[in-house]
Amino acid sequence: MWKKLRRDKRIRIVMTTAAVVISALLQTFVIQGFIEPAGLLSGGFTGIAILIDRITSLFGINISTSLGMILLNIPVAWACSRSISKRFTLFSILQVFLASIFLKLFHFPPVFQDEILNVIFGGVLYGFAIVLALRGNASTGGTDFIALYVSNKTGKSIWSEVFVGNVILLCIFGVIFGWKYAGYSILFQFVATKIISTFHHRYERVTLQVTTAKGPQLVDQYIKTFHHGISCVDAVGGYSKKKMFLLHTVVSSYEVEDIVSLFYEVDEHVIVNLIKTEQFYGTFYWAPME
Repeated sequence: MWKKLRRDKRIRIVMTTAAVVISALLQTFVIQGFIEPAGLLSGGFTGIAILIDRITSLFGINISTSLGMILLNIPVAWACSRSISKRFTLFSILQVFLASIFLKLFHFPPVFQDEILNVIFGGVLYGFAIVLALRGNASTGGTDFIALYVSNKTGKSIWSEVFVGNVILLCIFGVIFGWKYAGYSILFQFVATKIISTFHHRYERVTLQVTTAKGPQLVDQYIKTFHHGISCVDAVGGYSKKKMFLLHTVVSSYEVEDIVSLFYEVDEHVIVNLIKTEQFYGTFYWAPME
């Protein structure tokens, strides 16, 4: 029943909204409870906004982190919206706005006095804030937009490249504010990136081998719903000796639960074997971010 509800658009909107709100709140908690007390700098546009805030404060000017996050994200969101769906862009901008508002509304106290603990726990929680938004079909904006834009074009995750870009930003931070905190910030970003890479698998492919007695019906419904190619071969059940069909398809790991749910709606006796796909060559349909 829950898997059926996930495909309902209204339920998906509620789930995405909840993910965006929690992600923004968690991001705010990390910035105030870990990053600022330890003198760290996060990566991405949030890190740039924090850096602008600190640099301008040296000259008696106040461009707050909240304002910087909004000003930096709006043009990038507009540019990437032509490749990433407007719904995805809208919820991502909502996440950025909420994080900016939460930074003004809430004042979380420091969690640890120890810098290493701030780096490790802050990095883990910051990574989860990004993953939560991504799993809800949104993002935390900034470099997430750029990473997803490139990934949609190439079909490959580029979080490692994003980490390299963040290291360059943090080196600039080190030149201005000292290499000790730049080093801690790089470690913080490394932990956060590892969390994202571990839990965000949209661009990983898996192979589904399916055994069913209702091959034609299942194939028609599958193609209609998910638009992937699928092979269908006649087979004979080794135990039952009845006519069966052996299906073979490659899908995104993000789609597996919904696809298997659809299979069971068509044939409650279907057997599905999931195999991790190491390499894939050929045309592949990526479901749009909605």
